[in-house]
Amino acid sequence: MFRFAQHDKTRSVEPPRVLNVEDLRRAAKRRLPRVVFDYIDGGAEDERTLRANCHAFEEVTFRPRCAVATPACDLRVSVLGKSLSTPLILAPVGSSRLMYPRGEEAAASAAGAAGIPYALSTLSGCRLEDVADASKGPLWYQLYLVGGRDCALSAIERAKAAGFSALVVTIDTAVAGMRERDLRNGVKELLSGNLGSKLPFVSQLLIKPHWLAAFLADGGLMKFQNVVIPGKGPMLYADVTAALEHAAVTWDDLNWIRQAWSAPIIIKGIHTGDDARRAVDVGASALVVSNHGGRQLDSVAPTLRILPEVVASVGGHIEVLLDGGIRRGSDIVKALCLGARAVMVGRAYAYGLGAAGGPGVARAIEILRTDLVRTLKLLGCASIAELDRSYVDVPADWLGK
Repeated sequence: MFRFAQHDKTRSVEPPRVLNVEDLRRAAKRRLPRVVFDYIDGGAEDERTLRANCHAFEEVTFRPRCAVATPACDLRVSVLGKSLSTPLILAPVGSSRLMYPRGEEAAASAAGAAGIPYALSTLSGCRLEDVADASKGPLWYQLYLVGGRDCALSAIERAKAAGFSALVVTIDTAVAGMRERDLRNGVKELLSGNLGSKLPFVSQLLIKPHWLAAFLADGGLMKFQNVVIPGKGPMLYADVTAALEHAAVTWDDLNWIRQAWSAPIIIKGIHTGDDARRAVDVGASALVVSNHGGRQLDSVAPTLRILPEVVASVGGHIEVLLDGGIRRGSDIVKALCLGARAVMVGRAYAYGLGAAGGPGVARAIEILRTDLVRTLKLLGCASIAELDRSYVDVPADWLGK
């Protein structure tokens, strides 16, 4: 029975039904309640940065080498000393169990099968040990300080023991962004204990019976299994917004985090060259040019536009990754041409997870990888290692800082 169900899910995301990430987005929208879909799809305030992250890729155009035979393309890249099959990492996406039962485990398994890393969010519904068991690939743990320093240190020790190879410290979440879709969809009311306040919003769950049945079978509203409060147990879902307001990471925190974690540290949430240099100064092994997918401070510049400034600022001292707005393999190529070592994707695979679980994540990875190979061949470029700025035209004002 399980094999038949898996087969049906795989077929639901195969061509010609699903040809690109936008097709996965539409499939997720059909399956998920509005409140869950908008959690994946939405951004902060007017969503200017959310849109700009995608539109920035339209401003960079290619300069192909034609009449060049490229029968095969080498996609391998080294990130933090490990060889990856593709310059792609699945970014931390919180609350993935809302999208599909055991969502973090499903995503980690698909990433491992593809030979790429999976970064697990602190705000995960699955125990980090279970996620480690589900994947055969590299695993990174993303650290928030929700629950306080002792909770963070406990999670770090658990991540070490479970075999996670890098720590991703997110620095752009002093408070949760103003995500208006979530408020309009009644997230606060649905999480409250007041039945009367829930009622106006419950219908969006009831009209998705297949999702609702799977959600309830998976235990219903999850707790955050990797934020264990001493004397209380895992943090309740309803408590996270308040907890984030007391969990801002400062540069000084990197000192005790480094003492607790001797493996590579990646700082995620870099917007400026100045902060990139600070990441070098505190001993980070890599950084991620990221605006949290446009979910935190609205009206910041799109990440692709900031990338050249950051790459120039670090001078090759640490590896630079990028996330935000990637929907095509050609987007990955543009980021690599502008100096990124690899990219992280969040929404692209979250749509796949929401659409069909593990097979949907695998399909998202396959789409991006296939796009990547085709783009390289059309550029006349035989390997990721050969990509540089000569393959693209960039708006002049991007390079002025």
